[in-house]
Amino acid sequence: MDHLPRYEFQKCVSRYRGDYQQKSFSCWDQFLAMAFAQLTYRESLRDIEACLRSMSGKLYHVGLRGRVARSTLADANESRDWRIYADFAQVLIGIARPLCAHHPIGVDLDQSLYALDSTTIDLCLSLFPWARFRKHKAAVKMHTLLDLHGNIPTFIRVTDGKVQDVNILDDFLPEAGAFRVMDRGYIDFQRLFVFTLCSAFFVVRTKENVLLQRRYSPPVDKTTGLRSDHTVILTAIDSAEAYPDPLRRVTYLDAETNQRLRFLTNNFVLPALTITQIYKCRWQVELFFKSKIAICLAGWNLPLDDACFRDAGR
Repeated sequence: MDHLPRYEFQKCVSRYRGDYQQKSFSCWDQFLAMAFAQLTYRESLRDIEACLRSMSGKLYHVGLRGRVARSTLADANESRDWRIYADFAQVLIGIARPLCAHHPIGVDLDQSLYALDSTTIDLCLSLFPWARFRKHKAAVKMHTLLDLHGNIPTFIRVTDGKVQDVNILDDFLPEAGAFRVMDRGYIDFQRLFVFTLCSAFFVVRTKENVLLQRRYSPPVDKTTGLRSDHTVILTAIDSAEAYPDPLRRVTYLDAETNQRLRFLTNNFVLPALTITQIYKCRWQVELFFKSKIAICLAGWNLPLDDACFRDAGR
């Protein structure tokens, strides 16, 4: 916890009056308790309470001033403003990103590289009726933009499970000169044209029903797995109106799975093999979801009890 800027945290608390009329259990106490739960893989609020009470004589020295009771922690998770922790997360991201700017990402690329994806988190419908996903199922989606230099999330939004992935492209402007790698769920040519207008780049896996017309075909080295490198234009009327500029389609044959993969990008400078390697880096966001999906648990404005903690933490 020595690495965390306490002054910046208090600025976030004051911004939303998080400690107003709070005498015994401050926002900092709540943050330390939930950070302890995340770092030590606690399974419930009762588990957090039992572990911290067993070390009650040392809590003062780590900064916990309040008594950590299960009911107190549940009330804090339900009533405290989640924006306190969202703003503090942005502070920590701003500190961490420069430290990881030169970390290798497995591809020869000088520009910033981001992976955009989402994961669906199943919830208990009886405990979370507001998150109805299907008739007998509740769920939320966590949309994440991951900076692949250090695998640091720069954007996280938790939405209703019914929200389509492509709608998240409306929530932020692309960074000029940076690459975003996405799956087929993000193909919307009107939204992708915003990348070109902002001088940003994208690499997205294309769908089978996208109508394209080839304009130019440079030679490729097929020993590397490449099959084609085409300059194409969209031929469907609606798609052509939404994206009037040429696109680049790179086809790659995966030798391990014998699967032919096709990618669309608006970058015509990088080698075709580099485009395929960029898309391969997208797997890092899948690993992030598997290992760190509970990273924003403390910021969720959810009425957590033991059962809710298990569902949300999962």
